[in-house]
Amino acid sequence: MWTEQDNQLEATFQFLDFAQAFAFMTEVAFHAEKQDHHPNWSNVWNRVSIQLTTHDAGNTVTAKDRTLAATITGIYKRYKA
Repeated sequence: MWTEQDNQLEATFQFLDFAQAFAFMTEVAFHAEKQDHHPNWSNVWNRVSIQLTTHDAGNTVTAKDRTLAATITGIYKRYKA
């Protein structure tokens, strides 16, 4: 699901519709805020693309990115269940 390239983790998630994609983003936002680590992301209709990198570590992939990626994956699995 996640790929690492250009010093960031990247993934794209697909949903049934815009409302489901937006609900996913809302849930991710709450977890990102709790972890104090915020994604770069975009949403077009039923797809959400996310890029994770740690800016204060020189824009590299760190444990913060991997932790948030795991959280995001867990959230996504509930939508696909």
